[in-house]
Amino acid sequence: MASFDFDQPVDRAGSDSVKWAKYAGREVIPLWVADMDFAAPPAVLEALRERVDHGVFGYNHPTPGQTEAVLAYLQRKFDWPVEAEWIVWLPGLVSGLNVACRAVGEAGDAVFTATPIYPPFLGAPGDSGRRVVSAPLVRDSGGWLWDFPAVDAVLKGSRARLFQLCHPHNPTGRVWTEDELWQLAALAEKHDLVVCSDEIHNGLLLDPGCRHRVFAALSPELAARTITLMAPSKTFNIPGLGAAFAIISDPSLRRRFHAAMHGIVPHVNALGMAATEAALRSADAWQAALLDYLRGNARAVERAVADLPGLDMRPVEATYLAWIDARDFAADHGIANPARHFEQHGLGLSDGAEFGAPGYVRLNFGTRRALLDEALARLARAVRT
Repeated sequence: MASFDFDQPVDRAGSDSVKWAKYAGREVIPLWVADMDFAAPPAVLEALRERVDHGVFGYNHPTPGQTEAVLAYLQRKFDWPVEAEWIVWLPGLVSGLNVACRAVGEAGDAVFTATPIYPPFLGAPGDSGRRVVSAPLVRDSGGWLWDFPAVDAVLKGSRARLFQLCHPHNPTGRVWTEDELWQLAALAEKHDLVVCSDEIHNGLLLDPGCRHRVFAALSPELAARTITLMAPSKTFNIPGLGAAFAIISDPSLRRRFHAAMHGIVPHVNALGMAATEAALRSADAWQAALLDYLRGNARAVERAVADLPGLDMRPVEATYLAWIDARDFAADHGIANPARHFEQHGLGLSDGAEFGAPGYVRLNFGTRRALLDEALARLARAVRT
């Protein structure tokens, strides 16, 4: 494995970082929003330098090389043959979620998702005049699971037209198995739903026993009702470059998606496109080293949480996000908001209430080990004092 130094500090304080600006001037370690504290892959940095050196930044469109990079990546990583015309470029995955809500159904229709869930899943439907309907995931000793009968019951009377799927799942870190995906596919067909599958974390599988199965690749019939959203932003830590894409094989659905974008969604900027091509073509070794480093971080978080009374979490199969149940801790100590309590002890985490699960917190362990060790020490002090 090639050597990359993920322990090298990168000073983000005082920069344009949303993550670090939140606690500017305070002794709080920010482990909330989902970007990592690592420099982008060397291949990406080199591609950006070359593009900047060109010196001209006029209106751009996807080059054949950039399109081919996406097609080759999907074939290489997931054995998924995709046609170039299926690609719809986007300035971000959240844009894609919002466009999907506008493109499917009519005002007053429902959009289904399962909670807990990445907050834009809960906000995008309302921004498009749709209603959110949901069913909770359930937890057993091994991890988070679907309650398929509950999902079926909610869909039965909901007027849902769109199913928002998060795969791998943010915030629980689950990688849905092929059997689970087939059961979701059966529900989508039964209730005649379009599925918008957010697969942005597909390159961040930490459990060697897990495999990412693209939802739309299960069958051509399922692909015809699916909008797949992907981006290099999470895996290669380039969210600020604003580049993502949808894969939509059905021409009618793709036309509706394009129509919903018209006049609202801008094209992807030239630097984002250059970075995407480099990441998908030339950063496999960096990605492998990153995953090895993140596995060590995940184990450190899991060990720390297991030692602390009132906290609980399930193993993280994918992502660099730990989903921690702090409800017992909060109840035992009369704490109304665990996220605020941890913040007061120098640790900035995401509040589970934003994900539809009050009492939980989400910890981003995509940072250098020394900083994570200090964060976990603060977590322990916050629980034990």
